[in-house]
Amino acid sequence: IARYSDTTVGMHTSIYEKVLTIRGCYTLCMSLRVPVKASPGDRVAVLSPSFAAPAVAPAVHEQAMLRLKDLTGLIPVEFPTTRLIDASPQHRAQDINSAFADPDIKAVLATIGGTDQITVIPHLDAQLIHDNPKIFIGYSDNTNLHNWLWQQGITSFYGGSTQVQLGPGPFVDAIHADSLRAALITGGELELTNPGESEDFGVDWAESAALTNFGEREVAEPWTWIGPEKTVRGRTWGGCIQVLTQLALADRLPALEDLQDTIVLLESSEEIPTDLELTMTVRALGERGLFNIVRGIMVARPPVSDFTFRPDVDERRRLRDKHRDIVLEQIARYTDDAVVCFGVPFGHTRPQWIVPHGGYITLDGRAQRVFADYS
Repeated sequence: IARYSDTTVGMHTSIYEKVLTIRGCYTLCMSLRVPVKASPGDRVAVLSPSFAAPAVAPAVHEQAMLRLKDLTGLIPVEFPTTRLIDASPQHRAQDINSAFADPDIKAVLATIGGTDQITVIPHLDAQLIHDNPKIFIGYSDNTNLHNWLWQQGITSFYGGSTQVQLGPGPFVDAIHADSLRAALITGGELELTNPGESEDFGVDWAESAALTNFGEREVAEPWTWIGPEKTVRGRTWGGCIQVLTQLALADRLPALEDLQDTIVLLESSEEIPTDLELTMTVRALGERGLFNIVRGIMVARPPVSDFTFRPDVDERRRLRDKHRDIVLEQIARYTDDAVVCFGVPFGHTRPQWIVPHGGYITLDGRAQRVFADYS
């Protein structure tokens, strides 16, 4: 088995799968395949696997497409449902399948998340996508697709909705631009750093100021570390906790043994959970046995306000501290060996780091530093 490299697995699929099926640990034992990077001038698909936000705010979408080309030199290509409100799960899946099948498309970027991508997944062509791995970038409801790709043995990148991180505001945040280029083109390792400021949401897309102004930004808190002062490195898996709950109910989570020695990524959406909901969700992951088999856990800076709920800056800080305390208290009930970092700006926050999903992250608990491998 060890003789089969990532580049030869596709040539020996039947032998490889038979051996690993006999061992009963296909996903655990296989090396996740890393899709080939794009080059300036290549074409990339821009899809709406969940909600078709470009149909609601086309000006924001158009600015995002211009910025994508300027930042990367890549050519965005839309598919039939990219701007189609209420497209069926089958039609959205058809666009995903078509993008992966097209040899001229080098990557797939989601415009935004949504609420019903779980209904799209059953219509994906597993064999087609397995045979044509490509870079995928998205977050939130796209946790469904990240989890599915992970189970097909394909790495991806968590973050980067074009409609949220590229289109709005006066410019693209530096940490987002750096990690976007690394994910799509350059690869390499980057240290994830605190940008010093953050916002929960931007200007309403219905306002012209959405194209030129950021939302209300505030000082970003220092990250909180718990666990041993050691360095751990592992492949990542996880995503939005609200979506992970859906995946658990649909029986689509990976087998627990397949998550051994990973770095788990956890973040929450703008559908702000109550304290009780947050407690029960994190506790349930602990009861599943997840936290005592992983090497580390990286938790994102959570949103605590939205367009209808706008507490002042002091109350936002209190709510964020409460969120942190709940999550870390629950994790600590189940492990004292995993290195845990809370507050990293990935997921539902801006500025936002795009981070590897299935790729490697290093958590240095002694120096309190985080490094991501964008291979």
